[in-house]
Amino acid sequence: MYALFEGNKQIGNPFPTEKEVWEAALIEGLVTDVPVADEEGGHLLPAGYHVERIEETFEPRPGWKLPRESL
Repeated sequence: MYALFEGNKQIGNPFPTEKEVWEAALIEGLVTDVPVADEEGGHLLPAGYHVERIEETFEPRPGWKLPRESL
């Protein structure tokens, strides 16, 4: 499973693949493009965010929403 993190805190729901995490971040407007395996690139997520493989799944904080959801 993979999840999006802000700093060391998991945000949002976990997904079975890293691709699905990137797709969710793209839909929520956190990224403007998804990474391509053969492409050198810089940071695509805003500073402080990253995708990480997780062993256990946790529920997101109650009431927490991605930036786009809170508009």
